[in-house]
Amino acid sequence: MGWGRFLFLVATFFVLVNALFAFAYLACGRGSLIGPGFTGHSAFFSDYFRAYFFSVETFGTIGYGNIVPSGMAANILLTAESFVGLLSAALATGLVFARFSRPNAAIVYSKRALIAPYRGIRGFMFRCANERSDQLIEVSVQIMYSRIERRPSGERVREFTSLPLEFDKVTFFALSWTVVHPIDETSPLLNCTPEDLIEREAEFLVLLSGNDDTFAQVVHSRTSYKANEIVFDAKFKSMFIESRERGTTGMDLSRIHDYDLVES
Repeated sequence: MGWGRFLFLVATFFVLVNALFAFAYLACGRGSLIGPGFTGHSAFFSDYFRAYFFSVETFGTIGYGNIVPSGMAANILLTAESFVGLLSAALATGLVFARFSRPNAAIVYSKRALIAPYRGIRGFMFRCANERSDQLIEVSVQIMYSRIERRPSGERVREFTSLPLEFDKVTFFALSWTVVHPIDETSPLLNCTPEDLIEREAEFLVLLSGNDDTFAQVVHSRTSYKANEIVFDAKFKSMFIESRERGTTGMDLSRIHDYDLVES
């Protein structure tokens, strides 16, 4: 989940736990907590706010000392809340650390995959690039072709075939990468048409893995292309741009989805 939802859930847990313990302190009796109340409120709300903020101090191990428990029941409840607070703090710390320390691959994929002329034949291809400045090394990619096939008995089953690639691994993923499956005589896509892909409910599942050079950990990224996301007889536009002032060649990531139609 995203950071916003994660922090919202942690804050909600914090508020609800303290609210429950506040009601528990009130259940111990009005004299279970000794300290100043809150003026301008009814007796109940004054006692409740005092119990709630005492719970916050206990849960967060703050302890100002202006409110103190009185009686065995209140002290037993305080002991239980202290234990819950320690476990919650340890759990929240572990989750936050895990979110910071675990790298996530930020790979952008072309919105469309193409079936285009390729070295005298045709090829199934898509384009991807690394959005972050973290370097990925030893990057590999797999494509699984999923479709519905009809058996001789008439039963419709979903079959999966791993598509061989021109290059399934690169040592250093610095710029963009156009992943290509050559459609030769052994390819299940040979003589395939857009209507065939739609009829077979085809989907191309993509899994990309690599080593994050900063964290020295393996990261994964995945996407898929359905039949209506495949464009026939097209080629990708160039993403490279030249800077005449600096004399360097760069990459415009916004062009990763751009393609032109070509004659079949």
